[in-house]
Amino acid sequence: MKDVKVLFTDYFRPSTNEDTKVFTVLQQMLAKYWNLVISPDPDFVIYSAYGCEYIKYHCKRIYFTAENHRPNFNHCDYAFSFDYPITERNYRLPWYRLHPLYEHIKLTRTVPQNFFDRKFCCFLVSNERAVERIDLFHRLSQYRRVDSGGKVLNNIGYQVGNTIEEKLDWMSQFKFSIVFENSSYPGYTTEKLFDGFLSNTIPIYWGNPKVNLDFNPAAFINCHDFNNFDGVVAFVQALDQDPLNHAQYLHQPYLPDGKETEFCKEENIIARFEEIFEGGKIFISPATKQRQRVLYPVKMGKRRLTKATTQLKRIPLRIMAKGMKIVKGFTQDK
Repeated sequence: MKDVKVLFTDYFRPSTNEDTKVFTVLQQMLAKYWNLVISPDPDFVIYSAYGCEYIKYHCKRIYFTAENHRPNFNHCDYAFSFDYPITERNYRLPWYRLHPLYEHIKLTRTVPQNFFDRKFCCFLVSNERAVERIDLFHRLSQYRRVDSGGKVLNNIGYQVGNTIEEKLDWMSQFKFSIVFENSSYPGYTTEKLFDGFLSNTIPIYWGNPKVNLDFNPAAFINCHDFNNFDGVVAFVQALDQDPLNHAQYLHQPYLPDGKETEFCKEENIIARFEEIFEGGKIFISPATKQRQRVLYPVKMGKRRLTKATTQLKRIPLRIMAKGMKIVKGFTQDK
């Protein structure tokens, strides 16, 4: 295999470049075709949205995001993002494609024998700022109990573990799952809906208004098909009370027409990287990148200020949460 001098940086909230050397699924995919030489003097820097270390490098810059962020084509030569369309510089690579269990989504769907004995609905959330799914949780809970196993609105007495196996094992106890994205944007499809499928639930989804281009629309409940969340709740309630109708979802393939989408095929992803590694154009000149490097102290200062401000804002909330916990414990003791 050909050597490729590469550096992965600004990945998943690392504080230094040394933290980025842990292989990710993307790195593992690329390593099947190239000998990735992690170098402080790379020919290619593959960076994400959690820092600004990339700005130090004058080589080809390749942006990759697992969040609902837009590529800045004034800074990157190429991007792998959620965004449509696929162009010379942007390749649509949704985060669910890099799920460790991605290949399972191609398998024939099987209905678990215990499906109708399962509990009603699950909710597994750690981000309290995503208000849409919290809203649906409250609305749906007025009909039947929705079990919440995450940090937000936890009502099961413990938090479900962080591993994929722990998450899917817990979700598989339920018939329905609320699997909302953190935000809504065309093309932004993460692992949320994917996890709803892998746990053999009927997912209730909100987020990407174009999600039907990723997954079979007959296999899940798409909130974007309804005028409001009241309509979603009424539909779920009617479906819950008519078990025979569950089959319309449980016997559907996960993928559109049962086929893997073109942008998710490994050979197409690798073909794009091959274009870049084997002589793709440089869209931002080394001279421009050199000038951009002057901005590094400014960008770092802004990031540190934003982080400090966010932490300060959270202090009152943490104090309040601890106070409520103490009061709750005192009341229970009485």
